[in-house]
Amino acid sequence: MIRILLAEDDDVMREYLARALTSAGYHVTAVDRGTEAVPYIDSGTFDLLLSDIVMPEMDGIELAQHTAKAAPQTQVMFITGFAAVSLRAEENVPQAKLLSKPFHLKDLVREVDNLFGRADRSSQQ
Repeated sequence: MIRILLAEDDDVMREYLARALTSAGYHVTAVDRGTEAVPYIDSGTFDLLLSDIVMPEMDGIELAQHTAKAAPQTQVMFITGFAAVSLRAEENVPQAKLLSKPFHLKDLVREVDNLFGRADRSSQQ
């Protein structure tokens, strides 16, 4: 099963995203800040880091940079509602996917499915 580490500081959004991805067949571990995600990343057991960019203590870009060093096999996708932050993310972590808020949950699941070659499954839903 594909394992996703979700780092999102907004409680409602974190629950909403985790529920949608779990329903789509992914194993999701959710944390509320970048610093809480670091030990999980260091374990090297995640296929995807799905992270908000603007978070307290450690932002998503710093977390993605740590991920690139500690678990280079882990793919990164950012979610953000800030256009200027999106540009910074693209400059600092160009290999990461970026999904801008607001988005529909179906769009998120489709993007994650596409990352893992499950696009056929998405089009059937």
